[in-house]
Amino acid sequence: MSDTLVLNAYYEPVARVPWHRAITLLWESRQAEIDNRNYKLKIELVKEYQDWTVHSASQEWKVPSIIRWVKSTPRRKKAIKFSRENIYLRDGGKCQYCGVGLSRDQKSPDCFTYDHVIPRAKGGQTRWENVVTCCIPCNQKKSDKLPNQAGMRLLKVPVKPVKLTESLRLQVHWHPGMPAEWKNYIRTDLYWNDELVNDGQK
Repeated sequence: MSDTLVLNAYYEPVARVPWHRAITLLWESRQAEIDNRNYKLKIELVKEYQDWTVHSASQEWKVPSIIRWVKSTPRRKKAIKFSRENIYLRDGGKCQYCGVGLSRDQKSPDCFTYDHVIPRAKGGQTRWENVVTCCIPCNQKKSDKLPNQAGMRLLKVPVKPVKLTESLRLQVHWHPGMPAEWKNYIRTDLYWNDELVNDGQK
């Protein structure tokens, strides 16, 4: 493992950077503090690799495993990503046909999937306005039918959200091979947070 995990001020993971970049960021932040300069980033060390050190001609450093941006310049607000996680957040973690609460755990019998309201076989597109959270029984019952053809009704019409609550943020599984010290900080997962192929909207 040659990376350093980067957290934001709220201890949420935002990036992975090469270890030498992490050392540079820490050094620049410390020098700015010593020189009393208004450096745009303030970085703090959270964890080090205990068994990995690097050397210069005169110094030795433990390689940072996790660093944190204590203060950073404001960033432009990003558009809400069209992802499984955000569909789940928009729909309140419930099946949009029967209202049952759904789990993100794919091994759970009540795990959630997502459903095309207008099936793809009937020209339905993968977009905010045509995708909803759904339990597996309802998904199987509806199959490739329209809701009214299957005798089902949506709890609410799906729309593209303006904002999403953070209260249902996904706590993801740590993957073998990652540094053990990352385990308590990782909160995103590629399966849930990667953008879905949106074929109906620019």
